[in-house]
Amino acid sequence: MKIIETECVDSTNEYCKKADKGKDFILIAERQTGGRGTKGRSFSSEKGGIYLTAVRHYTDFPSVQAFKIMINASVAVCKTLERFGIKPVIRWANDILVEGKKICGTLIENRFSEGKILRSVVGIGLNVLNPLPAELSGTAVSVREVAENPPEIAEVKSTLLKCLEEEYTLKDYLGYMPWMGGEVTVKDSSGEFTCTAVTISDDGRLVCYRGKKLLYISSAEVSLRLQ
Repeated sequence: MKIIETECVDSTNEYCKKADKGKDFILIAERQTGGRGTKGRSFSSEKGGIYLTAVRHYTDFPSVQAFKIMINASVAVCKTLERFGIKPVIRWANDILVEGKKICGTLIENRFSEGKILRSVVGIGLNVLNPLPAELSGTAVSVREVAENPPEIAEVKSTLLKCLEEEYTLKDYLGYMPWMGGEVTVKDSSGEFTCTAVTISDDGRLVCYRGKKLLYISSAEVSLRLQ
């Protein structure tokens, strides 16, 4: 796949959607001026991090299997971190945590037509050597802070690109969820409630028990807090 590297863009996802000419490619920026995460949140993107978007086109990818794209992106990041002695945890659906703090987020934007995925735009923002805003000290962390021997950014980048070439399974994804089976707090438009996490369904929903009631929860509707 063609790899394009640039110094600065507003958002790698937005740049890629505008630059897309129908062929697969990956864009990597040294920094972003308008990085964003899910639900419109901003994403700090100073130099020293990896800000990557992969664009892929499909001819026969059923939309019901869309969660496979999230699995591949999340597990690729986890595999990358493990190569440098770091133990990652996936907080459903798309946050990667280390020591309870966010080290990476993904933003996936798919284009659908007639029950098929035509294109995926997969954005990954990984904190490596980049400085983090003081106000995020309690919620975000970087590779530099948690690796025993912090690697060079080029080494992390090449490892991530290799891991992104692989295909992963739901079992791989669940393997980074040690909290599964315990209590989690779910927040939706009506408030918060505690439930017991059971598993993740094939289509990416959180399966949990609230009392004796079995729920299937979509990540688009809620945010999740681990206990």
